[in-house]
Amino acid sequence: MNVNMDAENRVVLNVGGIRHETYKATLKKIPATRLSRLTEALANYDPILNEYFFDRHPGVFAQVLNYYRTGKLHYPTDVCGPLFEEELEFWGLDSNQVEPCCWMTYTQHRDTQETLAVLDRLDLDTDKPSDEELARKFGFEDDYMSGNVSWWQRVKPKLWSLFDEPYSSNSAKIVGIVSVFFICISILSFCLKTHPDMRVPVIKNITVNTSRNETAWTLDKKGTNAHEAFFYIECVCNAWFTVEILIRFICSPNKCQFIRASVNIIDYVATLSFYVDLILQRFASHLENADILEFFSIIRIMRLFKLTRHSSGLKILMQTFRASAKELTLLVFFLVLGIVIFASLVYYAERLQANPDNDFNSIPLGLWWALVTMTTVGYGDMTPKTYIGMFVGALCALAGVLTIALPVPVIVSNFAMYYSHTQARAKLPKKRRRVLPVETVRPPHHPGVPPVMGGGPGSQGLPPARRMNAIKQNNPTKDILSTPKMGM
Repeated sequence: MNVNMDAENRVVLNVGGIRHETYKATLKKIPATRLSRLTEALANYDPILNEYFFDRHPGVFAQVLNYYRTGKLHYPTDVCGPLFEEELEFWGLDSNQVEPCCWMTYTQHRDTQETLAVLDRLDLDTDKPSDEELARKFGFEDDYMSGNVSWWQRVKPKLWSLFDEPYSSNSAKIVGIVSVFFICISILSFCLKTHPDMRVPVIKNITVNTSRNETAWTLDKKGTNAHEAFFYIECVCNAWFTVEILIRFICSPNKCQFIRASVNIIDYVATLSFYVDLILQRFASHLENADILEFFSIIRIMRLFKLTRHSSGLKILMQTFRASAKELTLLVFFLVLGIVIFASLVYYAERLQANPDNDFNSIPLGLWWALVTMTTVGYGDMTPKTYIGMFVGALCALAGVLTIALPVPVIVSNFAMYYSHTQARAKLPKKRRRVLPVETVRPPHHPGVPPVMGGGPGSQGLPPARRMNAIKQNNPTKDILSTPKMGM
């Protein structure tokens, strides 16, 4: 009697072909879940085998069932994180109930998913999009579906790919090489025109009085200007930059997003600075402070950031600094804190003893010394002369090494993470097989008619002998496989 009652309190769960047996009371420990609401009226209940069949991952279910038994949810290390979350969602469990010992391992996939999402935004893939994807991107999907695509709608994506996606085609690679060439020539010209050997003196005739009270003419060097060849070089380079940015703006799929992009802001501000400088030289060269306005032309150096469009490594490097913003902010905070502390200490330390050659006349001067010392540069323009000041300088150098070295591994780790995922994505197959979700349909069960062998969901994949034994155990008084004898 007790054996029969114990058997009635047990339930058999077939998950992915692996049978699990537990007590019904165990499944009631966590209410409002799939296993706590099992009834024989469910479609996945097999009355012949007296078990519930679930076509789910058996390895994850072992941890799920253990959660019902012990109240502790552990993460199997041989299962991918998203799969574990999908299985928990199917069984109606909360993924946040994972035990602390497994939490770090379990949440690694979330960091990986965030990294992959960042790489998707960086657009590092070189796969050529389909015509339908291009139509959706440029906003003429309806015209594409109806077949009424105009010539401009056909040309616009090609021009955009030609000037903005350097790896989309061989022609785009050539345009990219030309763009990089003009960027390098423009930067080189900007730097070389400041060299004394590349400048031409400005000679001016002036009138002077001699010792004999006579008037004479002489030549005076008023200043120097850059050689005229640099002007023509910059004209050619900026003509290319102007044409390039106009074409990219006209052909961009999203004008607002194009204007707000940081690299594009640098591009058209640098190009605009050339024309402003040209106008000032033409109409405002007589002003005294006109040369100060040339300082703003330094923004042309920022064109180097345009190279990020042509190099995935530079994109990853920029994203690494963006992802390490907290660590870099912490570095700056501790660096400023150390600079202020050691500048104050060395100022008072140098005044404790007689020191006629004291270089630290104020704390602001000590700030410069502390900065140079903590960053391990050490120009030597300011040095402590007393023993106490030397001791403070030694502490300052050690503190600087530790302060700078602490966040470096985090930044290197972020770069290695982005770079490794980029290399892995590049090695993925371009075309992957699509798996269609197919629901298993259970055949209808008529009263008085036993199910066909292999028809029940719990019997799929069972050997014939095991299937026959299960049927006989559930029907002890009737052999449904035997043929009734006919009277002679």
